[in-house]
Amino acid sequence: MTFESYLVAAFAVIITGISKSGFAGGLGILGVPLVALTMPPQAAAVLLLPVLIGIDMLSVWRYRAALKPRMIGFLLPGASIGIALGMFSFSRVNPDYLRIAIGIMAIGFVARFVWSKGAAAQIHVRQNRGGVLIASVLSGFAGFVAHAGGPPIKGTLLGMNLDKTAFVGTNAFFFFLLNLAKGGGYAALGLFSTHGLLASASLVPFLVIGVWLGFSLHKRVPQQAFMRLAYGLLAVAGCNLLVLGVVSVSGAAVD
Repeated sequence: MTFESYLVAAFAVIITGISKSGFAGGLGILGVPLVALTMPPQAAAVLLLPVLIGIDMLSVWRYRAALKPRMIGFLLPGASIGIALGMFSFSRVNPDYLRIAIGIMAIGFVARFVWSKGAAAQIHVRQNRGGVLIASVLSGFAGFVAHAGGPPIKGTLLGMNLDKTAFVGTNAFFFFLLNLAKGGGYAALGLFSTHGLLASASLVPFLVIGVWLGFSLHKRVPQQAFMRLAYGLLAVAGCNLLVLGVVSVSGAAVD
């Protein structure tokens, strides 16, 4: 990893740490695209995965008293199916079309929130098992294939009108388990190396800085402002995925 790559990766880790530990992601989805400016996208994803697991571990510990294990129980079966599908079709699926689809879904969650004038329509998990299952399958699949698994779960959890700490803790626990499973899949595909893991370890100081800032901001932002900010970050993530996918597909069509 060059010095330029390291600086970009360090910046990406800080903003990802702030976003995931304070606001359950959003800006964190920019991490892989940022690092991919200086190295191949697959290498960027492999480099950042251990860092993401570290951020999730610290967030789970911090918010352990507020997270909702039963919601995780509803989400995990679908996510497991999605990861299995992702491993099977890793080299067959065009990730750009998947990014476009997930981007549109994220923007749809935000549009629903705006249409309801800032009061998200309550999602009842038991009455909407089908929708929750689809979101979790998409999250597992998109997370493995295109590193874009956040928006379906964030949109679903935001729609449940959870307390901000329960939202961040539940999101962190889900993605901690998801990223561990993803790591197992990457290992099975032979994507990890000693050199790469050492490079990931060198980013730990920036992980700590980002998480500390995220924890501090989380305490200071009121619930209503938090919800609006979380939906704003979801909109950023959705637009980012949509633009990346459309630009890539358009470029391929021109070539």
